[in-house]
Formats: sequence, C-alpha cells, structure tokens
Amino acid sequence: MSTTAAAFNPAYELPGFESVGCLACGGTTSTPFLTGEDDLTGKPGRFTFVKCSDCELVYQSPRLTLDGIRPYYEDQYIAHQPHARWGVLAPLFRAAMGSLDRAKLRIVQRHATLGTSSRLLDVGCGSGSFLARVTDETGAAAAGVDFVDLSHRDEFDGVEFHHGVFYEQNVGRSRFDVITMWHFLEHDYDPLRSLGHALNALTPGGLLVVEVPRLDSLSFRLFGSRWPGVQAPQHTALFDKDRLVQMVSSAGFELVEHLPYGAFPPYFYLFCGTAFVLRRGRGINLDRAIYAYFAGQLLALPVLPFLNRMNFAMQTVICRRPR
Repeated sequence: MSTTAAAFNPAYELPGFESVGCLACGGTTSTPFLTGEDDLTGKPGRFTFVKCSDCELVYQSPRLTLDGIRPYYEDQYIAHQPHARWGVLAPLFRAAMGSLDRAKLRIVQRHATLGTSSRLLDVGCGSGSFLARVTDETGAAAAGVDFVDLSHRDEFDGVEFHHGVFYEQNVGRSRFDVITMWHFLEHDYDPLRSLGHALNALTPGGLLVVEVPRLDSLSFRLFGSRWPGVQAPQHTALFDKDRLVQMVSSAGFELVEHLPYGAFPPYFYLFCGTAFVLRRGRGINLDRAIYAYFAGQLLALPVLPFLNRMNFAMQTVICRRPR
C-alpha cells in the first residue's frame, strides 16, 4: 500500500531530519523499501529508504539535513583519509589508490582525449589523488569540488578547489571538457540540479562520467540492507540501471555508453558486505580491518576478474552535453 515517507518513519519527527519528495520526479507517494544503519562506523540511527510510486527511484526519506549529515563526512569517511593513517600498510593503500585512479582515467579516455588544452572537473573529489593523476599523466588543467574543505592536502597543489555543495559553486559556464562524478551522485541532496549544473559547466559536446553503486546488482541481492551501497545515512538515492539512465537523460544529456562496472574495486563490496552482515550495525575498526581487507584480497585474486562481468556492484554512465 502506498504511503508518504513521513508516515512510517518515526525519525521524521526528530530535529535535524527532513522529509523529501522523489529526487527524480518530485513525487510524494512512496512505499517502504529498506531500513539501513551506519554499518561503517556504527553511529546510532536507522534510516529509511522508500521507492517512488511514480518513477520507482529508491531514495532516503526522511533524511538528515545538510547540517546534520556534515559530521558523517568530517570524521571517519574513507575517501577523506590521508595515506599516512594506515601506518605500515600505507604503501599498499597508496598502490590501491593509484590503481583506482588509473582505472578512472581509462574510463574517461574511452571517449575523451585529454591534453594540455583540456579542462577536467571532478565533483566529489575526496582526497584529490585522481586530479593529481590527471594532471601528471595528461597535462590537463584539473579542478575539484568537495563537501569538505580538503584544500590543505598536497594533492591540491596547483589544482582549483571548490568547497561546499556542488550546485552552489560558481565553476563557470561552458568551461570544462570533462566532468567526472565518481560515487558522488548517490550522495547528492538534489541530483537533478547537480546534473543540470554540470551540463551548463561543460563545453558543447563535453563528456560527463558518472559512477554509482548499482541497485540491480548481485551484491545487493547478497547483502540486502547490509549492502555497502546503502551506506546510510550518506547515500540519498540508490540507482538501478534504468533509473540512472533516465535521470541523466532528464537532465539533458545524450547517453554515450553504459558500463555494468566501474573503476571502484568490486572486492570492496564483497569484503564490506560480509563484514557488515557479521557486525550487524556495530561498525568496523578501520585500522584493524585494513589488514583483513588486503589479506582477503590476496585470497580472492582468482575470482576478482569475474566480478565485474557478473554485474556485481557498480555501474557507470558516460554521456555528452549536446552540441
């Protein structure tokens, strides 16, 4: 039976929460989909995801306000951790990040040629290592946007950095040849507005690359509400293939290619999903878990090449601003 999000989540009445309509179509009628917890750090709270009765997008409502969500990004958020945090495993972590950044660049270069006259903007840039890779390997001018101010990091030397909500940033119009959103859109509080902002910031024919967790994936079927792609409360929307393609098209983009994988390693979802099921909302100790993570990765090496082919965790859309 359809209902509004507010009707079945007690958190709606708590300070710091807001009830929202569908992030894709604006609809206000929905059905319960799942309840997630902060499985990564174990912070208290249960967060409701609903499915829009009109367009079937799964989104979080009620959700924390922007001020309420900020502590979840300023504390233990993995994408913001410095490499030195991992002690003796820092070289392994650095190598893993290097591999990830190379995979991102390969996806971009499927349809874009970057050079010294090119401009690339990375939205939700985290520690900035991908921007450093782009600059070093292609000579392109790089810019980044992140919710948290990370401009003091070495990776941002010589890089244009914007701090805050993306659609509120003055990044210019018709300025960038490529805009990337690596695991950003599922965090966004107004994804259609952000996509429109990206459309205006791209040159005609410019490329947009969006990677997100894939709801219609094997890992979601395996882990359900403990799926790492839920990542409550930071994730505001969960996209299957149809909903992601529909959203970028609604924002005015022309679809170039849909990939049933991403740059992000699918093993992360296998490891964390298993850990989340075992821990049941009590969080994981990152300083200890990293040892198990790399040990497990070595044991899983024979099966890792097959995970992407199995539609295991991620998806990527590559699209263009019309000329």
